[in-house]
Amino acid sequence: MPLVSVVMPVYNSAATLGAAVRSVLTQTHTDLELLATDDQSSDDSMDLLREFARQDERVRPQTAPERGGAGRARNLAMERAQGDYIAFLDSDDMWLPEKTERQLAFAAAGSAPLTFTSYFKMDADHDGESVDFVPNGRVVRAREHVDYRAMLIQDHIGALTAMYDRNVLGTRLMPEMRKRQDYALWLSIMRDGADARGLAEPLAVYRAHQAGSLSSNKLSLVPYNWELYREHEGLSVPRATRALTGAVWQSLRNSRI
Repeated sequence: MPLVSVVMPVYNSAATLGAAVRSVLTQTHTDLELLATDDQSSDDSMDLLREFARQDERVRPQTAPERGGAGRARNLAMERAQGDYIAFLDSDDMWLPEKTERQLAFAAAGSAPLTFTSYFKMDADHDGESVDFVPNGRVVRAREHVDYRAMLIQDHIGALTAMYDRNVLGTRLMPEMRKRQDYALWLSIMRDGADARGLAEPLAVYRAHQAGSLSSNKLSLVPYNWELYREHEGLSVPRATRALTGAVWQSLRNSRI
Protein backbone atom coordinates (compact mmCIF):
# COMPACT_ATOMS: atom_id res chain seq x y z
CA MET A 1 0.00 0.00 0.00
CA PRO A 2 1.60 3.34 -1.04
CA LEU A 3 2.57 5.81 1.66
CA VAL A 4 1.08 9.28 1.16
CA SER A 5 2.88 12.29 2.65
CA VAL A 6 0.36 15.02 3.45
CA VAL A 7 1.86 18.50 3.46
CA MET A 8 0.14 21.08 5.70
CA PRO A 9 1.38 24.63 6.32
CA VAL A 10 0.04 26.10 9.56
CA TYR A 11 -0.13 29.70 10.76
CA ASN A 12 -2.47 30.87 13.55
CA SER A 13 -4.99 28.21 12.55
CA ALA A 14 -6.13 26.96 15.95
CA ALA A 15 -9.80 27.54 15.15
CA THR A 16 -9.84 25.29 12.08
CA LEU A 17 -6.76 23.11 12.50
CA GLY A 18 -8.46 20.30 14.42
CA ALA A 19 -11.02 19.59 11.71
CA ALA A 20 -8.34 19.70 9.03
CA VAL A 21 -6.06 17.25 10.84
CA ARG A 22 -8.91 14.89 11.71
CA SER A 23 -9.98 14.85 8.07
CA VAL A 24 -6.57 13.38 7.26
CA LEU A 25 -6.42 10.92 10.14
CA THR A 26 -9.87 9.50 9.32
CA GLN A 27 -9.02 8.68 5.71
CA THR A 28 -10.01 5.19 4.58
CA HIS A 29 -6.48 4.88 3.18
CA THR A 30 -4.56 4.76 6.43
CA ASP A 31 -0.96 4.51 5.20
CA LEU A 32 -0.05 8.17 5.43
CA GLU A 33 2.03 10.71 7.32
CA LEU A 34 0.91 14.24 8.12
CA LEU A 35 3.81 16.66 7.83
CA ALA A 36 2.60 19.89 9.42
CA THR A 37 4.92 22.89 9.51
CA ASP A 38 3.97 25.65 11.93
CA ASP A 39 5.16 29.00 10.55
CA GLN A 40 5.84 30.64 13.91
CA SER A 41 2.19 30.89 15.00
CA SER A 42 1.31 33.12 17.95
CA ASP A 43 -1.78 31.09 18.89
CA ASP A 44 -2.16 27.50 20.13
CA SER A 45 -1.60 25.84 16.74
CA MET A 46 1.67 24.13 17.66
CA ASP A 47 0.28 22.88 20.98
CA LEU A 48 -2.62 21.30 19.09
CA LEU A 49 -0.25 19.65 16.64
CA ARG A 50 1.87 18.23 19.46
CA GLU A 51 -1.25 16.79 21.08
CA PHE A 52 -2.29 15.14 17.80
CA ALA A 53 1.25 13.73 17.48
CA ARG A 54 1.02 12.24 20.98
CA GLN A 55 -2.20 10.51 20.00
CA ASP A 56 -1.21 9.37 16.50
CA GLU A 57 2.35 8.67 15.38
CA ARG A 58 1.44 9.52 11.79
CA VAL A 59 1.36 13.21 12.74
CA ARG A 60 4.85 14.68 12.41
CA PRO A 61 4.85 18.40 13.30
CA GLN A 62 7.73 20.82 13.13
CA THR A 63 8.22 24.53 13.74
CA ALA A 64 9.77 26.64 11.00
CA PRO A 65 12.99 28.31 12.21
CA GLU A 66 11.60 31.68 11.09
CA ARG A 67 8.52 33.07 9.37
CA GLY A 68 8.79 32.18 5.70
CA GLY A 69 5.25 31.98 4.38
CA ALA A 70 3.19 29.06 3.12
CA GLY A 71 5.56 28.11 0.30
CA ARG A 72 8.55 27.75 2.60
CA ALA A 73 6.46 25.87 5.17
CA ARG A 74 5.34 23.41 2.50
CA ASN A 75 8.90 22.95 1.29
CA LEU A 76 10.15 22.21 4.80
CA ALA A 77 7.50 19.51 5.03
CA MET A 78 8.30 18.04 1.60
CA GLU A 79 11.99 17.87 2.47
CA ARG A 80 11.04 15.47 5.31
CA ALA A 81 8.62 13.39 3.26
CA GLN A 82 9.03 9.63 3.10
CA GLY A 83 5.97 8.86 1.01
CA ASP A 84 5.45 7.56 -2.50
CA TYR A 85 2.98 10.40 -3.11
CA ILE A 86 2.88 14.01 -1.97
CA ALA A 87 -0.54 15.54 -1.27
CA PHE A 88 -1.51 18.98 -0.01
CA LEU A 89 -4.05 20.31 2.49
CA ASP A 90 -4.18 23.73 4.13
CA SER A 91 -5.04 24.01 7.80
CA ASP A 92 -8.48 25.53 7.21
CA ASP A 93 -9.73 23.03 4.61
CA MET A 94 -10.81 19.38 4.84
CA TRP A 95 -10.65 16.11 2.93
CA LEU A 96 -13.64 13.82 2.67
CA PRO A 97 -12.94 10.34 4.11
CA GLU A 98 -12.34 8.46 0.83
CA LYS A 99 -10.30 11.17 -0.87
CA THR A 100 -6.89 9.50 -0.65
CA GLU A 101 -8.17 6.00 -1.48
CA ARG A 102 -10.12 7.11 -4.54
CA GLN A 103 -7.40 9.41 -5.84
CA LEU A 104 -4.69 6.76 -5.53
CA ALA A 105 -6.83 4.32 -7.52
CA PHE A 106 -7.51 7.01 -10.12
CA ALA A 107 -3.80 7.85 -10.43
CA ALA A 108 -2.86 4.18 -10.82
CA ALA A 109 -5.55 3.47 -13.41
CA GLY A 110 -4.53 6.41 -15.57
CA SER A 111 -0.78 6.25 -14.98
CA ALA A 112 -0.94 9.94 -14.08
CA PRO A 113 1.90 11.37 -11.94
CA LEU A 114 -0.08 14.55 -11.14
CA THR A 115 -3.77 14.32 -10.26
CA PHE A 116 -6.45 16.53 -8.75
CA THR A 117 -10.17 16.31 -8.00
CA SER A 118 -13.32 18.39 -7.88
CA TYR A 119 -14.08 19.95 -4.51
CA PHE A 120 -16.86 21.58 -2.51
CA LYS A 121 -16.81 25.07 -1.04
CA MET A 122 -18.04 25.84 2.48
CA ASP A 123 -18.57 29.08 4.35
CA ALA A 124 -15.76 30.57 6.39
CA ASP A 125 -17.61 29.97 9.66
CA HIS A 126 -18.39 26.30 8.98
CA ASP A 127 -17.56 24.34 12.14
CA GLY A 128 -18.39 20.76 11.18
CA GLU A 129 -16.19 17.73 10.64
CA SER A 130 -15.40 16.10 7.30
CA VAL A 131 -17.17 12.86 8.28
CA ASP A 132 -20.39 14.83 8.81
CA PHE A 133 -20.15 17.09 5.76
CA VAL A 134 -23.37 17.22 3.74
CA PRO A 135 -22.66 17.67 0.01
CA ASN A 136 -23.93 20.98 -1.34
CA GLY A 137 -24.27 22.53 -4.76
CA ARG A 138 -21.13 24.65 -4.43
CA VAL A 139 -18.75 22.50 -6.46
CA VAL A 140 -15.61 23.50 -8.35
CA ARG A 141 -15.43 20.92 -11.12
CA ALA A 142 -12.16 19.27 -12.08
CA ARG A 143 -11.23 19.31 -15.72
CA GLU A 144 -10.54 15.82 -17.12
CA HIS A 145 -7.13 16.64 -18.57
CA VAL A 146 -4.84 19.66 -18.24
CA ASP A 147 -1.57 20.31 -20.05
CA TYR A 148 0.96 23.12 -19.72
CA ARG A 149 -0.68 25.33 -22.31
CA ALA A 150 -4.10 25.08 -20.65
CA MET A 151 -2.60 25.77 -17.23
CA LEU A 152 -0.98 28.97 -18.47
CA ILE A 153 -4.41 30.32 -19.33
CA GLN A 154 -5.84 29.47 -15.92
CA ASP A 155 -4.99 27.45 -12.83
CA HIS A 156 -7.29 24.42 -13.01
CA ILE A 157 -5.93 22.64 -9.91
CA GLY A 158 -7.24 23.22 -6.40
CA ALA A 159 -4.20 22.82 -4.17
CA LEU A 160 -6.21 21.00 -1.49
CA THR A 161 -6.88 18.23 -4.06
CA ALA A 162 -3.46 17.96 -5.74
CA MET A 163 -1.29 14.86 -5.43
CA TYR A 164 1.90 13.93 -7.27
CA ASP A 165 3.83 10.69 -7.65
CA ARG A 166 7.19 11.20 -5.99
CA ASN A 167 8.61 8.00 -7.48
CA VAL A 168 8.02 9.39 -10.99
CA LEU A 169 8.63 13.11 -10.50
CA GLY A 170 11.01 13.16 -7.55
CA THR A 171 10.56 15.67 -4.75
CA ARG A 172 9.33 18.85 -6.41
CA LEU A 173 9.52 21.93 -4.20
CA MET A 174 7.60 25.18 -4.56
CA PRO A 175 9.28 28.47 -5.47
CA GLU A 176 9.27 30.68 -2.40
CA MET A 177 6.95 33.38 -3.68
CA ARG A 178 4.54 35.16 -1.31
CA LYS A 179 1.55 33.79 -3.25
CA ARG A 180 0.83 31.43 -6.18
CA GLN A 181 3.54 28.97 -5.11
CA ASP A 182 1.23 26.04 -5.77
CA TYR A 183 0.38 27.29 -9.27
CA ALA A 184 4.09 27.68 -10.00
CA LEU A 185 4.72 24.08 -8.92
CA TRP A 186 2.02 22.64 -11.18
CA LEU A 187 3.38 24.68 -14.09
CA SER A 188 6.94 23.48 -13.50
CA ILE A 189 5.81 19.84 -13.45
CA MET A 190 3.83 20.27 -16.67
CA ARG A 191 6.59 22.26 -18.34
CA ASP A 192 8.75 19.17 -17.89
CA GLY A 193 6.23 17.08 -19.82
CA ALA A 194 3.79 15.64 -17.26
CA ASP A 195 0.13 16.47 -17.86
CA ALA A 196 -2.43 16.44 -15.03
CA ARG A 197 -5.58 14.32 -14.78
CA GLY A 198 -8.70 15.42 -12.96
CA LEU A 199 -11.13 13.20 -11.06
CA ALA A 200 -14.70 14.49 -11.40
CA GLU A 201 -15.81 13.36 -7.95
CA PRO A 202 -15.64 16.14 -5.30
CA LEU A 203 -13.42 14.78 -2.53
CA ALA A 204 -12.34 17.83 -0.54
CA VAL A 205 -13.91 20.91 1.05
CA TYR A 206 -12.45 24.40 0.63
CA ARG A 207 -13.18 27.09 3.21
CA ALA A 208 -14.23 30.29 1.44
CA HIS A 209 -12.65 33.32 3.08
CA GLN A 210 -14.59 36.17 4.61
CA ALA A 211 -15.49 39.00 2.27
CA GLY A 212 -12.96 41.80 2.43
CA SER A 213 -9.99 39.60 3.30
CA LEU A 214 -6.88 39.56 1.12
CA SER A 215 -7.70 36.06 -0.09
CA SER A 216 -11.23 37.03 -1.08
CA ASN A 217 -10.00 39.98 -3.14
CA LYS A 218 -9.22 38.19 -6.38
CA LEU A 219 -7.62 41.24 -7.95
CA SER A 220 -4.93 41.15 -5.26
CA LEU A 221 -3.47 38.10 -7.04
CA VAL A 222 -2.81 39.99 -10.28
CA PRO A 223 0.75 41.17 -9.45
CA TYR A 224 1.69 37.69 -8.18
CA ASN A 225 0.39 36.03 -11.34
CA TRP A 226 2.22 38.60 -13.47
CA GLU A 227 5.48 37.87 -11.61
CA LEU A 228 4.91 34.16 -12.11
CA TYR A 229 4.31 34.46 -15.86
CA ARG A 230 7.12 36.89 -16.57
CA GLU A 231 9.88 35.88 -14.15
CA HIS A 232 9.29 32.18 -13.49
CA GLU A 233 7.80 31.10 -16.82
CA GLY A 234 9.60 33.63 -19.00
CA LEU A 235 6.52 34.56 -21.03
CA SER A 236 6.45 37.50 -23.40
CA VAL A 237 4.30 40.49 -22.44
CA PRO A 238 1.48 39.57 -24.89
CA ARG A 239 1.41 35.94 -23.79
CA ALA A 240 1.58 36.87 -20.11
CA THR A 241 -1.30 39.31 -20.62
CA ARG A 242 -3.48 36.60 -22.18
CA ALA A 243 -2.66 34.20 -19.35
CA LEU A 244 -3.39 36.86 -16.73
CA THR A 245 -6.78 37.63 -18.27
CA GLY A 246 -7.72 33.95 -18.12
CA ALA A 247 -6.52 33.61 -14.54
CA VAL A 248 -8.56 36.60 -13.32
CA TRP A 249 -11.68 35.37 -15.13
CA GLN A 250 -11.42 31.89 -13.63
CA SER A 251 -10.78 33.24 -10.15
CA LEU A 252 -13.82 35.50 -10.32
CA ARG A 253 -15.92 32.66 -11.70
CA ASN A 254 -14.98 30.31 -8.85
CA SER A 255 -15.64 33.04 -6.27
CA ARG A 256 -19.32 33.08 -7.29
CA ILE A 257 -19.79 29.41 -6.34
